[in-house]
Amino acid sequence: MFNLTVSQRWFKIGTLSTVVAIAFLGFARQAMAHHAIGGNTPANFFEGFTSGLAHPIIGLDHFAFVVAIGAIAAVVDRGIYIPTVFILGTLLGTGIHLQAVNLPSPEIIISASVVLFGILLALRNIRVNPPKFYGIVLAALAIVAGIFHGYAYGESIVGAQMTPLVAYLAGFAIIQSLVNTTIWAISQVILEKFSDRAFPVTRSLGLAISTIGVIFLTASMIG
Repeated sequence: MFNLTVSQRWFKIGTLSTVVAIAFLGFARQAMAHHAIGGNTPANFFEGFTSGLAHPIIGLDHFAFVVAIGAIAAVVDRGIYIPTVFILGTLLGTGIHLQAVNLPSPEIIISASVVLFGILLALRNIRVNPPKFYGIVLAALAIVAGIFHGYAYGESIVGAQMTPLVAYLAGFAIIQSLVNTTIWAISQVILEKFSDRAFPVTRSLGLAISTIGVIFLTASMIG
């Protein structure tokens, strides 16, 4: 059972641990980050599918956002459609990249989206007293964010043949769906079992996610 002392203790421990770990990972972004096959263009189905599975996980900014989407879907009333529109947005964004259309400052916008959704997840009034049409607004934001995340995914598949391309799209759509669904299910269990006492958990997760976003946003702006 949650109590204030335990919640505060875990909040402090979790937040400090996350900040230290993410600070190291965020500023030590290696050259092969976001690439499961060392930055090479996938040449067959297996390479395409593997790279697609890996990109949203290896890219910590992308992974943090996917987690945020799954958690927010559980917190917001009838929010299960939010991950769906996000994934559709990522597919659209990859298509935009493959058409050689340039989007402005994708890394900055991706990082900013992580910050925003982390903050939204940390706000108590999302669940207690959500504004009118809040779910629709979140869905719209998720689509826009998805386009930019998908645009970044597209960088790994530019120049690939159709088979690895389709496999890549399937891979990142599947892994994002799995992560979204898993986080949504875990969040639902926590919320149903502990109700308002679960807020310190969602707040800690939201603050950790927004911290990741701030680190990547800073790196994007000064890099």
